[in-house]
Amino acid sequence: MAKVAVTGAAGFIGAYLTIALAEAGHEVLALDNYARGRPARLAKAPDNVETITCDVRDREALEQHLAGVDTMFHLAAINGTENFYKQPQLVLDVGVRGALAVAEACNAVGVRTLIAASSAEVYQTPPEVPTDEDVPLILPNSLNPRYSYGGSKIVTELIAFNYCRETIAQVQCFRPHNVYGPDMGWKHVIPQLIAKITAASAGDGVVELQGDGTETRAFCYVDDIVAGIIAMWERGETMNVYHIGSMEEVAIRDLTERVAAAMGADVSFRTGEAPAGATPRRCPDIAKMRGLGYEPKVPLAEGIARTVAWYRDNPEPVGGNELL
Repeated sequence: MAKVAVTGAAGFIGAYLTIALAEAGHEVLALDNYARGRPARLAKAPDNVETITCDVRDREALEQHLAGVDTMFHLAAINGTENFYKQPQLVLDVGVRGALAVAEACNAVGVRTLIAASSAEVYQTPPEVPTDEDVPLILPNSLNPRYSYGGSKIVTELIAFNYCRETIAQVQCFRPHNVYGPDMGWKHVIPQLIAKITAASAGDGVVELQGDGTETRAFCYVDDIVAGIIAMWERGETMNVYHIGSMEEVAIRDLTERVAAAMGADVSFRTGEAPAGATPRRCPDIAKMRGLGYEPKVPLAEGIARTVAWYRDNPEPVGGNELL
């Protein structure tokens, strides 16, 4: 068993990962400043989780807390597509300065393994779909605030691999693809669809899509993402990038219909304006992860049902962090 740390531990993926690591018997330091993360996500964590309030950009604080840690899982970021457009300065500040602070702190105290969360946003519109890890990383337009997140993740990968290649025994980055599940917040596709369908059901019965609904994504349930992160850590190679996700691709209109059906809602749809810079199709090639024995287990239909049930029981945003 290892002593590990997770930044962004009260975030969506971070909380699921923290609890999974603790349930596997590891001693876990759960680091978060709760700007977006919610303490309630860790309320039922096992006793071998120690929660620590810490800003990921604070190198000195990180060094203090990381003494004796074997593995750092760096997940802290300002996620959510709405935030990319509305708060790009904060997205970049946390993404870039956080990655620097984490890498430097890990080097300073002798952390053996650094695992950093990247994103499918690093390549935006891929040249081929399904997309493997060797696709070129692209920043299409520095004037579009959407790319604040993708740009920060490109820098995160560069920092992880190039600040730490000579000092840390195992360095890996993973690119999660369209993660979803219970308690993911309200700034993401499926929760926003739930909110739109709820409003439409109480109003004119019409849901406006972003674009014409033909855009596709391959959504992956959060438990499967966490299982992939742990498989990569335990069996993957150092100085490597891994796509973690599902290859069950779905059009957004079809997704909306599935969510409405799970909610028992009778609604119709109309096309709307697509956000600038949106990618028409995204689906990862997960052959590299399959080589480690990874395979997603939760089908989209089952995952949607679980997610809708949670949001039905938790209909309102919880906590001030929903401002972000």
